[in-house]
Amino acid sequence: MEQDVVVSQGKLMRRGYTTGSCAAAASKAASVMLLSGEETDSIKLDTPKGITLTLDVLDILRGPGFARCAIRKDSGDDPDDTNGTLIYATVSSLHAGIPEEELVMQPRTASVEQLDDRVEIWGGIGVGKVTKPGLSCKVGGPAINPVPRKMITQEVLAAMKQYGCDETLRVVISIPDGTAIAPKTFNPRLGIEGGISVLGTSGIVEPMSDRALIDTMYTEMDSRKANGYKDLLVFFGNYGADFTRDEMKIDISTAVTCSNFVGELLDYAVLQGFESVLIIGHSGKLIKLAQGVMNTHSKYADCRSEFLALQAMFHGASPVVGKEIYQALTTDEMTKILKREGLFEAVMEEAARKIDFYMQKRVHGKLKTGAILFSNVYGILGETAGAEELLKLHQNNA
Repeated sequence: MEQDVVVSQGKLMRRGYTTGSCAAAASKAASVMLLSGEETDSIKLDTPKGITLTLDVLDILRGPGFARCAIRKDSGDDPDDTNGTLIYATVSSLHAGIPEEELVMQPRTASVEQLDDRVEIWGGIGVGKVTKPGLSCKVGGPAINPVPRKMITQEVLAAMKQYGCDETLRVVISIPDGTAIAPKTFNPRLGIEGGISVLGTSGIVEPMSDRALIDTMYTEMDSRKANGYKDLLVFFGNYGADFTRDEMKIDISTAVTCSNFVGELLDYAVLQGFESVLIIGHSGKLIKLAQGVMNTHSKYADCRSEFLALQAMFHGASPVVGKEIYQALTTDEMTKILKREGLFEAVMEEAARKIDFYMQKRVHGKLKTGAILFSNVYGILGETAGAEELLKLHQNNA
């Protein structure tokens, strides 16, 4: 892998790659082998992050009208439950006869929506099936998230173009260990049954040592300070950066990424003498600040549904509606219910007020703070009292 390490406190920490990258690379390799008629033992994959992976192609099986192979998941220095797992792709023409030994990998769940009619994407054994609304995958389809689905489609289409294929190909993503791994993940709570999810937005797994992430954030803040910036624009990660750049049309080149560490961000901003901090973040993260949670990682706290359900009932929702919000899986689904009940504006106003309170409490009033909550489904949901003023600073600096 190019650029496969990062440095923290003098230590080299190795990046990994996502299940989505594995699925896309396996799909590319299987497509190339099917259409070229030749076996390949390695494959290159360009990730959305701009890093090129060169990956070993494993467990190859080829036959009339199909090719199957696997890529081994490598989480780098951020080992998780999927580290070392084989991610398979079987690519076939629709009329291919699949041999008996390959049936274990065959389709279990059809993708509800395809990005291109020439590429069918299915979930095989070990890939979870989505059973509840509110996630980025449609109910009834496989838990293959949008970016991996796009990567798979692009790689298969590229191979089809290279080898002059004009028929529809079926791609089956299978994770034989996925069924056993799934209970160790959040998938059962999210309504994803029977396996794990194929995930990833950048294609790369960054080492998630808390110390390394905090140090990186401090380094970014030091750089902004050294270059004369007094006002910080902050995102949790890729979602906030993409939304701000693409939807709000604001230059993000001098922004800071805080990951989950809002408390450390605010403390260091005070220490370094910044004048303001504006966080633009997905509601799933920022709502946690409304309860004073300053580390937004799910392993520390998750009060989203509790807060929104309680506020809804404070503003007139019935216990039945409150329970519906409490049982919803995502803030997008909770937002949908609040809008349906005519409670959205009142609840978001209170959420913004509480976020403002806890941010100011953390900085002891020593700098201006603001937050803008957004959703990829509903756009901007709300903002704190000082957010508009701070947003104009960054718009003017663009």
